[in-house]
Amino acid sequence: MRPNNSAEPLPPSLSAVKVLRRFFPYIWQRGRVDLKVRVIVGGLLLIIAKGFLVAVPTLLGSTVDALSPAEGAAFAIPIGLILAYGAARVLAMAGTELRDALFAKVAQNAMRTLALGVFGHLHRLSLRFHLERQTGGMTRAIERGTKSIELLLFYVIFSVLPTFVEVVLVAGLLWWAFGWVYAAITLATVSVYVLFTSLVTDWRIRLRRAMNESDQEAGTKAIDSLLNYETVKYFGNEEHEARRYDQALARYEQAAIKSRTSLAFLNTGQAFTIATGVTAIMLVAAQGVISGTLTVGDFVEVNTYLIQLTIPLNFLGTVYREIRQSLADLERLFLLTQEDIEVADAPSTPALAVKGGAVTFEGVQFAYDPRRPVLKDLSFILPAGQSIAIVGPTGSGKSTIARLLFRFYDVGAGRIEIDGQDIRSVTQASLRAAIGVVPQDSVLFNDTIAYNINYGCIGASREEVRAAAQTARIADFIESLPDGWQTRVGERGLKLSGGEKQRIAIARALLKAPPILILDEATSALDSATERALQADLARIAESRTSLIIAHRLSTVVNADQILVLEAGSVVERGRHQELLAAGGLYAALWSKQQDSETSAEGSV
Repeated sequence: MRPNNSAEPLPPSLSAVKVLRRFFPYIWQRGRVDLKVRVIVGGLLLIIAKGFLVAVPTLLGSTVDALSPAEGAAFAIPIGLILAYGAARVLAMAGTELRDALFAKVAQNAMRTLALGVFGHLHRLSLRFHLERQTGGMTRAIERGTKSIELLLFYVIFSVLPTFVEVVLVAGLLWWAFGWVYAAITLATVSVYVLFTSLVTDWRIRLRRAMNESDQEAGTKAIDSLLNYETVKYFGNEEHEARRYDQALARYEQAAIKSRTSLAFLNTGQAFTIATGVTAIMLVAAQGVISGTLTVGDFVEVNTYLIQLTIPLNFLGTVYREIRQSLADLERLFLLTQEDIEVADAPSTPALAVKGGAVTFEGVQFAYDPRRPVLKDLSFILPAGQSIAIVGPTGSGKSTIARLLFRFYDVGAGRIEIDGQDIRSVTQASLRAAIGVVPQDSVLFNDTIAYNINYGCIGASREEVRAAAQTARIADFIESLPDGWQTRVGERGLKLSGGEKQRIAIARALLKAPPILILDEATSALDSATERALQADLARIAESRTSLIIAHRLSTVVNADQILVLEAGSVVERGRHQELLAAGGLYAALWSKQQDSETSAEGSV
């Protein structure tokens, strides 16, 4: 069954065997001798514990016979047997608990290793995946998947395997001590129980998947609505959001009801199977006592074996359901790791060697969707240490150029070079280390201001952080806050204004000190006075760097060494500011329109 999530295409579902096969290396990890020793010792303790547990009914039966002396014989308390009985129960429990304690580190390490692997893989996926993903649904899939690891581990290794061992031991002892009929009844009861449980659970797992998908949909809608809290308020759509959320909850409710009803059917069938088996073996044992072939102690021993066996069998039903449900959750997690990495480094890829930071676009073509080209045969050269501005109407492909240079996507045709090196032939890490970006939408972490600026260069000193903030004209504002540098900015920086967020983003990029700087509408959220002051600082900073400036406000690019005017993905004009104005083309028209708008705005003020 393919998860019903059109926004996150996944490979076909994995079988239970494939899931377990992929899960095993997280238990038996290469190079982790300590974990392997724990697994081996835990297995030995499992066998020892079951050995003591299987001895308990025999000791109990012998004790009963010892307490029922023949007529005329002296009565004596079988102290040795009673002590042995108590010791066997204690040792069985101690072995089980010690086994669990030893295996705790194996389970937690498996959870940590798998969760870290998924986390790293998600960061290696392309921007396309993250633009299309549903955050709430993916978060729940990861949460359920990692939690399922511990459940699956303990259920498979410490419930299914011990129960199987115990069934074999009990059947063998019953056959050896009392005859094949007792062993046959035991094995038949277990077989019918396991078959019924597996068939019904296979049906229930489909209901469980539908319930998970409904739960995921509800979580996605809730998180998406809360992340867009302000937009909901702007349009007064609280009731609309509540209706959408309630519709998702209603689907989850129906799926949950079906799941619970099917569980009642499963539990009833399991109870009937066990009761039938226990009743049958008790009748046979009672007949043996009456005929004189069995003692009362034997009757107690046989019944104790069956009753003792029904405990893990009864739990096995729950275990089997949990295993299948855990496999479904773990399957979703593994499917996330199978998402193709659209932009990947080739083996033995060298690092980028930055000499001056010259950038070349040669015949670049690109489309997010093949049916709608974005860039068409784009070519330009940005010499090292110079600045080039990209301007044009909305949707002309300006921001796409920055994404391609940062290699969020690979070009469809053509090539992009830095100092003569095709960016596809160098490691992404070295490429991105050489480029600093101030995006149009400056998103901050829900942490302190100091952390967000420091993110540009992890490990930078406090003085370096403050110097970057001063250059971005944000230091005085930060130090005027009650909590200063330790002020938390809220989810995605919502506690700050757009201009404050943008200046923090500029400081973060400046702290990185890259040879190539991309300013994607870097001052679009600033007021005119702050923008003019910051533009002078940015111009000074850009003097020693190769700078790519993407701008909608043309007043910010008048001093660029070269201006490219884009329209429908193609360069229609190029030159300096005065040259383009004199040409009287698209740039001049855009300039005139913006000047008129600014004059009208100032007149209104």
